[in-house]
This record gives sequence, C-alpha cells and structure tokens, in this order.
Amino acid sequence: MLRQLLVGAGASTCNIVVHALVMTVVVRVTRTVGSQNVWHPWLLLIFVMIAAVSILMLAHTSEVIVWSLTYAAANAAPVGADLVYFAFVNYTTLGYGDVIPVEAWRLLGPITAMNGVLLFGWSTAVIFEVLRRALRRTDMLS
Repeated sequence: MLRQLLVGAGASTCNIVVHALVMTVVVRVTRTVGSQNVWHPWLLLIFVMIAAVSILMLAHTSEVIVWSLTYAAANAAPVGADLVYFAFVNYTTLGYGDVIPVEAWRLLGPITAMNGVLLFGWSTAVIFEVLRRALRRTDMLS
C-alpha cells in the first residue's frame, strides 16, 4: 500500500506542478489582455473565456497523460488495456469499470480520481475568476 501511495503522490505532485504553471500563464495572459483598450468589450470577453477554457482542457489532458504514463511504468492495468482511456475514466471519476487495475495497484484509481476532482475544482475557480475580472473590465458587471 505504501508503494501505491508514493507512486500516486508522485504523479499527483507532477500534475499539481503542471496545473500551477498553466494557471499562472492563464491568469497573467488574461490580466495582460484585459488591460488593453478594446472597442468591442464583449468580443474580448468571448476571446478570453474560449482561450482560458481551451488551455485548461489541454492542461487536464496532459495531466491524464501523466497518469497513463504512471500506469504504464507501474504495470497497473491489465495487459492490452488502453492506458489513456483508463486514466481519463479515473481522472474524471467516470468509473465505467470496464478496465480495472491489477490488484497490486488498486489504490491508483481512487488517487487519480481525487487528483482529478481537486484539479477540476481549481480550474473552475480560475475560470470563474477570469470571467468575473473580464466582466468587470468590460463594464458588464457593476
């Protein structure tokens, strides 16, 4: 069990670092773009939200890849399993159950799910803050 916790903590830490870097970029870019004077502030709002959400989706996808590489390194899934699919199912807490980890690595699925839930929550908070700031900047929010 300790080995599973250590491997899961390592993958989670790697994903937290990736997410922190992406969040920093998203916040800095939206601040920079938001400081520009624009003629059509609603276009700015649309652009900023599409860009922020798209970048965050790419970040989550890269974090799923980290988990799939972790599963591969640990031989945590049955032979022939699609590791990216397996990682997506765990990370998003979808939990189809059609692929289950080998018994020695059963804790990695719940650790992956916990990591995904926390990072999705973090992304939601940042998306909300970007929207709030963009609305304030465009005078759509009093």
